[in-house]
Amino acid sequence: MVYVVHDITERKRAEERRISEQQRFTQDMTDNLPCIYYLIDIDGNIIAWNRKALESLGYSSEEMSGMSAMQLVAPDNKDYAINKIMDGFNKGESFGEVDLISKDGVKKPFFFTCRSTYKDKKTYLVCMGLDISERKMMENEMIKAQKLESIGILAGGLAHDFNNILTAILGNVSLSKNTSNPGDVLYRRLSDAEKAALRAKDLTKQLLTFSRGGAPVKRVISIIEIIKESADLVLRGSDVRCNYFMADDIRPVEADGGQISQVIHNIILNADQAMPHGGTINIRCENVTVGSGDPIPLKSGKYIRISIEDSGIGIQEEYIPKIFDPYFTTKQKGSGLGLATAYSIVKRHDGLITVESKLGVGTTFNIYLPATAKKVVLRSEDKSFPVFGIGKILIMDDEEIVRKVAGEMLSYLGYRVEFAAEGSEAIEQYKKARDAGNPYNLLIMDLTIPGGMGGMEALKELLKIDTDVRAVVTSGYSNNPIISEYKRYGFKGFITKPYNVIDLSKIIHGIINKP
Repeated sequence: MVYVVHDITERKRAEERRISEQQRFTQDMTDNLPCIYYLIDIDGNIIAWNRKALESLGYSSEEMSGMSAMQLVAPDNKDYAINKIMDGFNKGESFGEVDLISKDGVKKPFFFTCRSTYKDKKTYLVCMGLDISERKMMENEMIKAQKLESIGILAGGLAHDFNNILTAILGNVSLSKNTSNPGDVLYRRLSDAEKAALRAKDLTKQLLTFSRGGAPVKRVISIIEIIKESADLVLRGSDVRCNYFMADDIRPVEADGGQISQVIHNIILNADQAMPHGGTINIRCENVTVGSGDPIPLKSGKYIRISIEDSGIGIQEEYIPKIFDPYFTTKQKGSGLGLATAYSIVKRHDGLITVESKLGVGTTFNIYLPATAKKVVLRSEDKSFPVFGIGKILIMDDEEIVRKVAGEMLSYLGYRVEFAAEGSEAIEQYKKARDAGNPYNLLIMDLTIPGGMGGMEALKELLKIDTDVRAVVTSGYSNNPIISEYKRYGFKGFITKPYNVIDLSKIIHGIINKP
């Protein structure tokens, strides 16, 4: 009798050891999975999990013990998750995307595959989920880019037509201003009109940002000065205080200083408007290195990161995916273009802009821009008066109002002017002038001529005739990156529409007088 009891006890112990070893093996196996794992009973309770499940959501084993699956699911996903769990039990398998909530309240997307299993005459659901946060981020970036591209087609056409009209307005105003007495009432009124025209010019710049014609004109710059100048301009007269935390060794970036200034301006303006009763903006700038394993959609390399943090009202969670959409705004007087413009500019610089926000706490925008090993080249400040000269210039533009005002500005500056409406006409006139021994010193060529030969095509033909031809490209809009890479196409300079007499004089004088 004693022997039988001893034998049964040993068999029980052996069975317990076997079960314990099997459980340890199962736990070790699931702990080494690259995804999260849950075992759920028919009542929806979590009865087993792996290490990844704890790490991903920030819970301890003690905290996870006794929790139901629904306690981890985001509120707006609960009905969907319940249906998927029921499908798993009833149909044997189910799969789908479900958002879980971490211990600290952060929503994380997972793609789950669930299969039913049987043990001890009970049915369970084995659920394995892959974190798809990075994929979702990439998808959102693609959707934003598609939205911006579609609005860019419309915006580019509008900007082209508007800039031609604005060239005539700004040109006439600046010409009249330069021929008026600074003490006259007329001079003051012309100055006000010029300021209004320049504000309109800034608006077309925002429109062009969405189009392919808004390619940045890059040079090596130091970002700190741009940040401080933009912040000071926005916050002048505001109750908001700005603190700067700048690393001493910030790397240079190769960027369009005007466009980056616009990014900083738009984000700080957004922060200022989020704090109507005053507050604090903290701006940080630091060097960062992005590796292949980092969970942000950027190429590996060296970057600078600009963080703009406010203590405002914050952004509602459901609005965060939409804030970079064109024309999305929660403000009664907002245009919805500011953050969309910032997003588009940063993307054109091969960078990234992200946002983090909590209601009642504040919002932080992070801007990543690629760093460069090139040295910053300091530029001397422009003079604020026109530069006069002599020479013969051919203006090629399909818009009569542009030809007229550009001709008047050039005549005022001392140049002789002739006109052509499109490329073939310009080529013919160039040949005649050259053969007559009275060649043009410079051509100003519109890049895009609807229904005719544009500046790029015309210059190709002119270079066959005269390799020393000097031409300036001008445009209000283009699908080609010629404005930013004009030298590649044989142009000696560029001037974007609209322009005034001072801008025009400096470009022309610098090229005509260059040896």
